[in-house]
Amino acid sequence: MIRPFLLPWLPLLAAATAAASPPADFAQAPAELVARFDLDGDGQVDEAEYLAYLMRGFHARDRDGNGVLEGEELPPGARPLGAAENEARLRRQFRRQDADGNGWLDARELLAPPRG
Repeated sequence: MIRPFLLPWLPLLAAATAAASPPADFAQAPAELVARFDLDGDGQVDEAEYLAYLMRGFHARDRDGNGVLEGEELPPGARPLGAAENEARLRRQFRRQDADGNGWLDARELLAPPRG
């Protein structure tokens, strides 16, 4: 039973609860995050898997399928971005995250911010 004095606060409580809950697609554990990237299930993320996973966002935004994010596909003020340019940026990011230089990311490296 909801106490009458709580009724005015219900919308605020609902909003706070929703804000505190992670989105449905948010990885709850490092292993879950690795599994999302790890296409072959070997427990590690190589460069091709990293690119495949992160380029999904690019392709989802590229509504007209021309390989360039532009106009309405971008936030206001952003410059156009081609698929090749985005992929090159992601390759550099992968190499920065691969702290031990072995060519794949474990959970620790995947979760760490890219190095300088």
